[in-house]
Amino acid sequence: MYIYNVTTKVAPGIHTDWLHWMKNEHIPAVSATGCFTHTVFVRLLDIDEEDGPTYAVQYHAATLADYDRYITEFAASLRKETLDRWGNQIIAFRSLMQHVN
Repeated sequence: MYIYNVTTKVAPGIHTDWLHWMKNEHIPAVSATGCFTHTVFVRLLDIDEEDGPTYAVQYHAATLADYDRYITEFAASLRKETLDRWGNQIIAFRSLMQHVN
């Protein structure tokens, strides 16, 4: 199992709108690609929120091929949509992780 993690710092002025968009539009759009088995959406705690809250979305892929398909076929357009909508009001970084048992 692989986890595609996207951590995002959100400007306070857009927080409510961004959160609604994530829950009702963006995460469902990523899930609709069929590349991930499930998603976990969390808010980071015990961090400085002076510049806004920080969230992480963990998209779980059964295989590396599923993740690669997402990156190849879907990621660019979904990232562009995010940038077009929110611009520099969010800062995101992405990482790929693997379950270790």
